Amino acid sequence: MNKKERHSIILELIENHPVGTQEELVSLLQKEGYMATQATVSRDIRELGLLKVDHGDGVRYVQMNDNNRNARRYEGILKEEVQSVDYASSMLVIKTGSGMAMAVAAAIDSMQMEEIVGSIAGDDTIFLALHSAEDAKAVKEAIWQILC
Repeated sequence: MNKKERHSIILELIENHPVGTQEELVSLLQKEGYMATQATVSRDIRELGLLKVDHGDGVRYVQMNDNNRNARRYEGILKEEVQSVDYASSMLVIKTGSGMAMAVAAAIDSMQMEEIVGSIAGDDTIFLALHSAEDAKAVKEAIWQILC
């Protein structure tokens, strides 16, 4: 199997299965009759631009679409500028470096997370409105995964 075929199969697998780790993906490939090492799958994930997203029932890989492709560019901004993330009910409060809230909010908005209703950014603070307290907790965890 060549790389193009493997990439196609990986995209099909993550579409049809809640794959949260590289090991799970290797295992699914093997069950389908395709041999691939964890190192190969790791490169494939990077080349395909797959993201790990918390869907409430666990973290899983998803393919970036045109709407969230910019999230990759902003990942460095999040890692450098987010100082704290906390939630109260269905509101998330994110503290950033001075003057960086709008850039961080743009990064988060580009992720197009369906749990987020909207965002407001000031100088160093962002308020995210979410549909529920559970969504606030899930988005907080997703942001922390990017930071770690």
